[in-house]
Parts: sequence; C-alpha cells; structure tokens
Amino acid sequence: MNALDLIYILGALVSAPLWLRKRRAGWSERFGRVAPMLSERAPTGRKRVLLHAVSVGEVNALRPLAPLLADADVIISTTTDTGLARAQALFADTCEVVRYPLDFSWSVSRFLRLVKPDAVALVELELWPNFLGGCRKRAIPVGVINGRLSERSFKGYRRFRPAVGRMFRSLEFAAVQDDAYAERFHEMGVPTGRCQVTGSMKWDSWDVSGDAVHASAEACRLGEALGIDPVRPLIVAGSTGPGEEALLRDACPPGVQLACAPRKPERFDEAAAALEPCARRSRGGAQAGDRFLLDSIGELGLLYQLADISVVGRSFGDLHGSDPIEPVALGAPTLIGPRYGDFASIVDSLREAGGIEVVERESLGARLSGLLADEEARTGLAARGRACIRERQGASARHADLLLGLVRGVG
Repeated sequence: MNALDLIYILGALVSAPLWLRKRRAGWSERFGRVAPMLSERAPTGRKRVLLHAVSVGEVNALRPLAPLLADADVIISTTTDTGLARAQALFADTCEVVRYPLDFSWSVSRFLRLVKPDAVALVELELWPNFLGGCRKRAIPVGVINGRLSERSFKGYRRFRPAVGRMFRSLEFAAVQDDAYAERFHEMGVPTGRCQVTGSMKWDSWDVSGDAVHASAEACRLGEALGIDPVRPLIVAGSTGPGEEALLRDACPPGVQLACAPRKPERFDEAAAALEPCARRSRGGAQAGDRFLLDSIGELGLLYQLADISVVGRSFGDLHGSDPIEPVALGAPTLIGPRYGDFASIVDSLREAGGIEVVERESLGARLSGLLADEEARTGLAARGRACIRERQGASARHADLLLGLVRGVG
C-alpha cells in the first residue's frame, strides 16, 4: 500500500453514497483478479499487446485496429459494464477481453502479473498513476493511441500539472487525433518527438466505400419488433441525455415517428416517461403509437440504418456531446446540438465538409420539418458526411505500425 492508495480509500468512503447507487458487476475483476486463462495458458512466443478502452465508444474504435495486430496476442481491457459487454460481443472470438482494474497498487500489480503485457496502448487517454507506475516498474512501454484531450479536460489536467505531468512524460508515445490535441499533450509534458498526429481511428470503423446505404435484414427485424412503420418518416435520436427526450418529443413534427436511445441504461425509465406512451425494446416493442425507446445495448447502429434523420444526443445540455460518426457513416442525414466540445475535432471536420448540421434547441423543430420536406437536402447531407469519413481514414494502420514496432523492441 502506498500514499495514493490511502487517498483512494478515503475518496471511496466519502463518495460511497453516490457510487453505491449504481449497480456494478465484476468486483473481483476490478481488483485485478482476471480470468485464470490469461496466466495459465501456454506461452505462444508472441508478444502481447494490451489495448485499454474505457467504454463503448473507445471499444468500437478498436474494431479496425485489432485485426491489424495479428502478429501479436491482443488483450482488450475496458472499465464499464457496457464497454465490457460490447468488447465481448466484438472480440470474444479473436482476443482476450478483461476488465481494467481499479487503480489501487495491489489491484494493478495482480492484474499486470496475470496479463503479462509486453506493451500497453491507452485509447484516447485514461492515465492512472498506480497503473503507469506498475508498468514503469516492469519496463512495460505505454503509449496513447487515438489520443484526445478536450479543452475541458485539458483545463482540469493543467490545474494539477505538477502532479500529473510525470504521467504524460512517461508515455512512450502519444498518437493523437489532431494538431490541437497534440499541442495540449505537449503542454502537459509529452516530449515533442514522442507526440504525433495520426488521425482518429473512429473514421476507420465503417465501410463507406459505396454511395448508397441500405438497411440490413437485422435492422429491418429490429424495426418490425419495435413496431416502426417502414413507410412513414423516422427520426432516430442516439445517445440522448437528461431532458433531451422531452426536447425531441416536442420538436418532432406531427405524424413523424421518433425513436430515442439513451446513452446510459440507468436513464431508460426516465426516458420512457418522457416519451409516454412508447414502445420499449425490452418489453417486446410493438404497440400503437409514434414513440419508441431502444432500451438495449448494441442495437443503436441498426436503428440508425432505418432513420430518415438522426440526432446525436448529449449535445443540447451540459454533457459536451457524443460521437456522430456512426449515424453519418450509416447514411443518416445527421444533426447535433451546439454543445459538442468533447467531440469538437470530429464535428468540426464533418461540419466543414457539409456532412453534419449543428442546430440550436430553439430551431430543432423547424430544421427537422425542413429536412423532412427536402429529400435532396437530406441526400446531399448524408453523401457529404460519408465522403468526409472516407477522406480521413487510415489512422488504425498507423497505430498498428506504432504498436508492432514497440513490441518488437521489447525483450
């Protein structure tokens, strides 16, 4: 036990009334007790790369990268329950999937002893001092891929730069999404020679080679199960946050169908109340009405395929936005609210290309009505968005080269 562990314990005791409200699984794994197969399987003689992705968005970004690391054994760790479920769904047949430990020194030590990574790649950021210290002690190089440091997060880190600067300086490399992020990583302590702009892997997650996008059979089955009328217009609002379901309900034009998918499962009942009456996926769906709630995990992409317009949530309040790439890639004309600071680089790129529209709360209803009445505008918005994604692909291959070069130099 070290001084940092004592601080963590005190913080956990003080905040217990808050975190005990949420049901969390996998407490044994959170303390580093990962699956025995990781420590007992016979050595393959191959290097082992640990890719850490906090939650669903970061896990999804690994889809194009993992196959490019075929020369190594890939282990994917994630923090949240939803992230773990998504990682198991995507990678269970090709990679080991484990839960990332809490940053107590003993949890980290047990985790690293069992997993035995030769190199670690942190997706976007996620720096924890005991974990980085444990890697440093074992001479395990750690790098950041798909690096992102929003202006809001940067301001927080900068206040504690004397304390956290060592973590940034310890990184073997920081492969970041754009020049603004590179400047922030550098200011936090990453040497210039170790920081490079490689783009975002999220652009690589989708096949945008064709011009037309057609709903898959699985998407059509989901629509049928929910009771969505395939003939009538459908607005799909993804990753919605508090208050946004009511906003969308009021902004939705008369006679138009609305389906909402809240970002957090604990908000499902709250969202259902705002949309009442609505058909809920968890309750079998289909019922008469124009409102639908996707209260499931991993099906939002299917719903986007059915959308005449998509609206990206957590962008009309104070939650700093959600990633808009998925609906754009799937061919849905896409709107987002003005509060998208956590995804500014992606939204600004799409916006400059004419592939997304930023809409204020007050004008959301009018813009939805206008787009629904103008098929040519919808088609153009969707096509420009997919073209923007296509032009920015390639970061995953650059990250794979970095990681394979890193492990070849270990041992």
